Amino acid sequence: MNTESIIKNTINFVKETLKNAEGGHDWFHIERVYKNAILISKDEQVDAFVVQLGALLHDIADPKFYDGDETVGPKIATAFLEEQNISTEVIEHVINIIKHISYKNSLETSGEKFTSKELEVVQDADRLDAIGAIGIARCFNYGGFKNRTLYDPEILPNLKMTKEEYKNSSAPTINHFYEKLLLLKDKMNTSSGQRIAADRHLYMEVFLKQFNDEWNGVK
Repeated sequence: MNTESIIKNTINFVKETLKNAEGGHDWFHIERVYKNAILISKDEQVDAFVVQLGALLHDIADPKFYDGDETVGPKIATAFLEEQNISTEVIEHVINIIKHISYKNSLETSGEKFTSKELEVVQDADRLDAIGAIGIARCFNYGGFKNRTLYDPEILPNLKMTKEEYKNSSAPTINHFYEKLLLLKDKMNTSSGQRIAADRHLYMEVFLKQFNDEWNGVK
């Protein structure tokens, strides 16, 4: 099994599949997560091949763009990986990463559970791209894509959402910071993820302070 060739094939496959994707979930998002995952994995005892495949394929079919169907991504990824003649063990691991990486699934109190160091690395890499300067940009890009209100002081953040409430939320974009993005710093799995997240978290806090001051005419 030529892992270098398979990674190259995977990159080309993802680029082609996501060529018309929404700006926050396009190839460039995948590329950033891929780079973050490689960086984090240097300090972890993991299977680098599984980490790279998991990072590259984690959003091959994000359920939010498929009417919430969480089976599309695993099916597409499985079909592709089987064509690459990868071992069943590796395919199953990568598919489990795709199934369990999302934040919304962490809100589920029951159901199938899966853990691995490889999942932890890819999950941290994905969550890092949701915070900081790029996280802010992605948040507002998606809010615009969904035609959501920027902010409404009358609609308070829901800090105790279930998975279904999270999936169906149409709250103002600013609420998403309090309902998810500001919570990610304390949900990082790895020491590298925690270190990088701390700086990005601070940047979001500064942004929100400025946003609120401008909204309220303070400055």
